[in-house]
Amino acid sequence: MNHRTTHTTQAHQPPVPGPTKHPSNLRKSSNPIRYLFRQQRLGFVLIGIAIAALFFNTFPLSTPPPLLSTLLHHSVLDDPVFDSDSNPTNLPTRRVLYETQREGMLSVSVGGKVPLGLERKSLRIVVTGGAGFVGSHLVDRLIARGDSVIVVDNFFTGRKDNLVHHFGNPRFELIRHDVVEPILLEVDQIYHLACPASPVHYKFNPTNVVGTLNMLGLAKRVGARFLLTSTSEVYGDPLEHPQAETYWGNVNPIGVRSCYDEGKRTAETLSMDYHRGLGIEVRIARIFNTYGPRMCIDDGRVVSNFVAQALRKEPMTVYGDGKQTRSFQYVSDLVEGLMRLMEGDHVGPFNLGNPGEFTMLELAQVVQETIDPNAKIEFRPNTEDDPHKRRPDISKAKKLLGWEPTVSLRKGLPLMVNDFRQRIFGDQKDMTTASTGAGSATSFKLLK
Repeated sequence: MNHRTTHTTQAHQPPVPGPTKHPSNLRKSSNPIRYLFRQQRLGFVLIGIAIAALFFNTFPLSTPPPLLSTLLHHSVLDDPVFDSDSNPTNLPTRRVLYETQREGMLSVSVGGKVPLGLERKSLRIVVTGGAGFVGSHLVDRLIARGDSVIVVDNFFTGRKDNLVHHFGNPRFELIRHDVVEPILLEVDQIYHLACPASPVHYKFNPTNVVGTLNMLGLAKRVGARFLLTSTSEVYGDPLEHPQAETYWGNVNPIGVRSCYDEGKRTAETLSMDYHRGLGIEVRIARIFNTYGPRMCIDDGRVVSNFVAQALRKEPMTVYGDGKQTRSFQYVSDLVEGLMRLMEGDHVGPFNLGNPGEFTMLELAQVVQETIDPNAKIEFRPNTEDDPHKRRPDISKAKKLLGWEPTVSLRKGLPLMVNDFRQRIFGDQKDMTTASTGAGSATSFKLLK
């Protein structure tokens, strides 16, 4: 009895107090590595970021070689966006055009113009007025360089024939559109040439301000670099000779030419306002008299007038006494200047013209020598607000763009004459052939 009682008492005694082990402690002690990865993940992420930052700062993926560093010393990323003759300021730009160079397995990004011998990136470029005289020659150069080009033109003065040789090229697009209406395109650069440039046309359809405003809006939306083709007409009838970019001009704001003169001055103002206020990359070129193939035959400009009249055996029309002067550059020189300006690091404005100066009588004599020594000259009263002297000072373009014209008037004029001769007499032959063909078809029907 006593033995049974004692056994029962021992069986019901409470356990001896001791340390209690929590289940999580058991897991931690049994698998510490799993615990670290599950419970301390944030710490591992921070440690990883610190190691990666240290590694990439110590061993950069691409380092420009010393020569390339020297070439890029004056990159658009470092230089002030204004020229040395204006107030320098480091305004932020909306976009920097990058080019690439292959260095073994690495690529090096380059801003601004591309040093000689480096591989350049193909750009997507819009040329307004690209079916016109200057625009079509610019398109030729851009396509030959390997860029993709979109031409926007309403064909008021432009011609499809100027671009027909690019039809079928996958890097060429043509859009019939008037820039006075907005348009949205994804591009890297905008060459804005769309504006009638001869008195016959710009008095009928002036489009400087609205078209420029729309193209600046496009540059703002897509971050493109914008080049405005302004004119020497912003100097009006100059009191300074030759004209430098610092000269503000002498323009009649209500004259018959003011729609063009003041329109271009306003376009320059808008471009600089978008540049200063919004950081848009802009370039401004002031173009002096230009001649060459594909000019409009009857646009009223002096070179095309003289050439067309001499070819047609008509008297060459000289307004006034013929002593007023102009400077004439060949179109290929102008296109070279425009491309250097666009790819360069300077806003401008830049005079782009040939400093060789000719009176109207001297020009008529050169045309006589080239086409017909017996061509006659006819004098007529001078037109209103016609500038007496016009000659560019291109010192700034020489220094900052490394540009100057290379084609003289006596070398370039025969090339233009050949183009005009083919177009004038070729069209007449086509019309004669068409008329003869129509007459033959009529005679055949009558005989039949």
